[in-house]
Amino acid sequence: MATFKFELVSPENILFSGEVVSVIVPSVEGEMTILAGHVPIVAALKPGIVLAQTGPGNGKEFFVGGGIVEVNQTALTILAEQARFIEDVDNDVLDAEILTAETRLAAAPNEDEQRRLQELLIQLQEFKGVFQQRKAA
Repeated sequence: MATFKFELVSPENILFSGEVVSVIVPSVEGEMTILAGHVPIVAALKPGIVLAQTGPGNGKEFFVGGGIVEVNQTALTILAEQARFIEDVDNDVLDAEILTAETRLAAAPNEDEQRRLQELLIQLQEFKGVFQQRKAA
């Protein structure tokens, strides 16, 4: 299988840098699967899970709290607003993210920022529901 370079970067550190077979990303336009040789694209991310397949049956999962993804024919880079290993995510972490979004929404200086933060809040709440179902399964 063809591989390509993948980097997941958060403001705090680089969570992953290496060769992968595929990466599934939660774009605001819908879930995207990136493979080697993908057409170049830049897209916004919504809160969700990034799944990087490093080989047959091997993968790593990460939670991203938004950001952007940049793809070219040889590499994929995610610049995440927030990112964590999925095992570091629980209801308390998601509740804190939701509270932060609510606080920022209450203090938003204009309508554009209010719309953006309201959409982020909805996405976080939706993700929390999916996350809880996933943990229960």
